[in-house]
Amino acid sequence: MKTLVLGRMPARVTEVLATLRADGFDAEGVSTDEEARKLLETGEFGVLIVGGGVESDSRAAIKEFAAARLVRRVIDGALTEPFDAYVRREFEPLIREAASEA
Repeated sequence: MKTLVLGRMPARVTEVLATLRADGFDAEGVSTDEEARKLLETGEFGVLIVGGGVESDSRAAIKEFAAARLVRRVIDGALTEPFDAYVRREFEPLIREAASEA
């Protein structure tokens, strides 16, 4: 199941993607709502991770947009170090769960 990561800090998005990809997940990442909307419009993404730095108005709008595109799971994230351990503990089980429900 393809995962989209939206985060305001490109370096953190890159770190999340590196961990997900190293663990066998198909993931892409962006830093703007516009980029996220373009990718979500493709209908290819089953999971959306929204980083803690995404403002509340943007967060609500992108969640609504994702729901209209049948994204199975939206995960709110607020990374803590070490980032790879956080991704494995908090994100990966939820991605696996969403994939098993597909």
